[in-house]
Amino acid sequence: MSLNNTPSSERVHIGIFGKRNAGKSSLINAVTSQNLAIVSDIKGTTTDPVMKAMELLPLGPVVLIDTPGLDDSGELGLMRIQKAHQALNRCDIAVLVIDALEGITPEDGKILEKIQKKQIPCILAINKCDLLSSFDSPVPLTDSLPDSIHTIRISARNGQGIFELKEMLAASLPEEDKGRRIVGDLIHPSSLVILVIPIDKAAPKGRLILPQQQTIRDILDSGAYALTVRETELAAALSSIGRTPDLVITDSQVFPYVAEIVPEEIPLTSFSILFARYKGNLKTLADGARALDSLKEDDTILISEGCTHHRQCEDIGTVKLPNLIRKHTGCKDLTFSFTSGTEFPADLSGFSMIVHCGGCTLNEREMKYRLSCAEDADIPITNYGTAIAHMNGILPRCLQPFSL
Repeated sequence: MSLNNTPSSERVHIGIFGKRNAGKSSLINAVTSQNLAIVSDIKGTTTDPVMKAMELLPLGPVVLIDTPGLDDSGELGLMRIQKAHQALNRCDIAVLVIDALEGITPEDGKILEKIQKKQIPCILAINKCDLLSSFDSPVPLTDSLPDSIHTIRISARNGQGIFELKEMLAASLPEEDKGRRIVGDLIHPSSLVILVIPIDKAAPKGRLILPQQQTIRDILDSGAYALTVRETELAAALSSIGRTPDLVITDSQVFPYVAEIVPEEIPLTSFSILFARYKGNLKTLADGARALDSLKEDDTILISEGCTHHRQCEDIGTVKLPNLIRKHTGCKDLTFSFTSGTEFPADLSGFSMIVHCGGCTLNEREMKYRLSCAEDADIPITNYGTAIAHMNGILPRCLQPFSL
């Protein structure tokens, strides 16, 4: 991707929920003025959550999530409903589409309860109002509808109320946390930041990976200087630049090598630790890293990645980390389980610990959901870079740039 594109993880995620044939797909097409979603009178046309990244005025860059019907049936139908409910974990805003002729049904009530529990801003879109005797005719709604849920009457078929719905979506967006930065709050204009980026077999050909791109962009937005080097040129760069760097950020895989080269007085951290703070809770993940010291024989560790990629023979998640953990703990019979992409176990009871990736492809809400799942199950969780720093005895040093 280029630096001019907004990653999906940084876009507002809008989930569209409702029963089959409530008009979810028609609503997406009406809101976007495009035929993005397949529309059919046959119930259950949407069988899996479908995500589409796009620009949606007046919101800007968004991801629309079209979900299966909440009243699906049969064994596969129940799995689809579960997928629809899981999509809530990624939503910044939820839109519940109901049929004006039916009103709110028990299925709608269940998803509303979950939306409220997760404290997601919600809009109740009353669709097919053009089929009523008049557009403003009464619709059967529950008396206990929370005040926090905004309602709007629409017709996805003829476009009535769609402009107003877009305005309501923009107004529903939670107030942006202007202090939330990857690295910008740790530096100042004219700061010099050195980024250590290995170019090995795991590095994508011809480009940088997403957290590296985003970190560079945040440095540029701060008016600071970003100097990128491979670990093999780091020592030469430090001796030739003529000034002391304000911060060194390294890829976690070369942490020990970089820590030996960078003088103690120069702040040092990693991309993964920066994203632990940016996407989740750095203190939780640092505490989780220390739990590596308590692992025992026959414990099971979940290693979870937010993205899916072709795994190399020396893949960090499936090869390097398990080997590092076995060496650190001295336990030979540890069991490792692996997940990737949007899959994250609903039942964590069989795990002694979770080691997660940096979460660069996950939005903040999804990453914090996974952290809360671990907290609810009383299972320590950390991420790659934080765990590697701890196992190399340099975690305290790498946390010094932050106030914990």
